[in-house]
Amino acid sequence: MLVKQRESMSYKPPSPPAHLPTEVVDALNEATPEQLRDVASYAEALAEHKDREARLEEEEKADNADVKERPDDLPDDVPAKAAITIKEINDNRYYYWQWREGDSVKSKYKGPVNPDE
Repeated sequence: MLVKQRESMSYKPPSPPAHLPTEVVDALNEATPEQLRDVASYAEALAEHKDREARLEEEEKADNADVKERPDDLPDDVPAKAAITIKEINDNRYYYWQWREGDSVKSKYKGPVNPDE
């Protein structure tokens, strides 16, 4: 009975999505069933990859929005992550750029706390 119902049904090919380029539709219409299954598998994997890349890019933009811009007076040889610290030497106070490189702390002279010093 099921076989007769199938035989009596008219078969119409599926309609492609309207936004799909004509070249893609034409190529798919010429493909074998095995190639179409491979295309479907590849297209799904590619869509997941592109979704993941877009999420990572958005996360990176959000992370970068939290990072402060490099100060104008930061020397080229001092990393942007450096902080300004004050050191007292011989009863005088000085600003230093300070940052960590591995296990050590690096410093670079910035200037006196009071410009008159």
